[in-house]
Amino acid sequence: MGRQLDVDIAKAQMVLMLPFIHCIIECTSDEGLCSGIPYLFDTIIGGPFSAPMYLFAMGIGLAYSRKNTVRLQLKRGFTLIGIFYLSNTCRFLIPYLAGYKISGDREHFIDPLFYRWLGNDVLLFAGLAIITIAVFRYLNLSERAMLVIAAVMTLTASLIGDVDTHSMFGNIFLGYLIGTDDATGLVISDFPLMIWLIIPVAGMLFGRILTRVRDKDAFFRMISPPALIIALIYFPIGIHYGWGMFGEGQNCYYHMKIWDICICLLLDIGMLGVWHKLSLMIYCIHWVFVRTITNVILYIKNGTQILPLWETMLLSLAILVVSIIIARYYKILKAGFISKKGKNLPKIEAS
Repeated sequence: MGRQLDVDIAKAQMVLMLPFIHCIIECTSDEGLCSGIPYLFDTIIGGPFSAPMYLFAMGIGLAYSRKNTVRLQLKRGFTLIGIFYLSNTCRFLIPYLAGYKISGDREHFIDPLFYRWLGNDVLLFAGLAIITIAVFRYLNLSERAMLVIAAVMTLTASLIGDVDTHSMFGNIFLGYLIGTDDATGLVISDFPLMIWLIIPVAGMLFGRILTRVRDKDAFFRMISPPALIIALIYFPIGIHYGWGMFGEGQNCYYHMKIWDICICLLLDIGMLGVWHKLSLMIYCIHWVFVRTITNVILYIKNGTQILPLWETMLLSLAILVVSIIIARYYKILKAGFISKKGKNLPKIEAS
């Protein structure tokens, strides 16, 4: 079925924002994260606009994938889990042990070590989700049946609430499945399987529908605007009253309720329509800039188109931003031109 550029951009939306999100979270006080730009990146962009969109797009990818046997899915899922533990070893275990060796600060480096090293993350969740979906497929369940099961899991986890096993390792490993928390506040149960599985499963069902759609432009024009409007209406209300994922504490997001899931899915569908509209224009526009700047302007100016890496990265970012802006304004101008042309058409009187 080929690559779906709009889905790729939707996944890239999260990846491109992660350095900004995580640096701001790490380098801002808890009080500072409650307002302004830090709040925007932590709670909004780093909340419903990031992981839910990525996981929804991952589910769509599962529906489109040609190499999607149960065996390959299981292999991919276990590979992701292995990468997760390797990543956590490199970003927590090694640097924290080195930090303790240098500073001797046990409270900062050793007390939270096991929580951070073994605690849940979106990568671990993705691996567990793909394995679970592979098991569903082995049982010959339809995507709709999977969605019902995932919805029941979300409701069940919501009713159970946050669990404390009174054991560090119990809270860590149970936290892979349902929301856990304890008095230390160190438990990282960020993407419990039972709560979040519904998002990639819904994406897979949505992807299956997309494979049968002949006119994707018309399809997204019909479903994306109302979905996006409903989600964006909820945002200021939810933020003002501190509802659900907009409440205090990170678990309000990671242990979100079923209505938060519904809003995130509506936002995903709405944003996917936006990316679908922009993807083709961005693709065409960026190639014009890339070829013109590298093969013409740079070559004539410098006698070569080779650049240092940092200049290449900066040029890439600039082309991306300009392409998105041009695509956006092209869409606005095109809509205005069509509207104006329609008004100027002569009216045909009935005889």
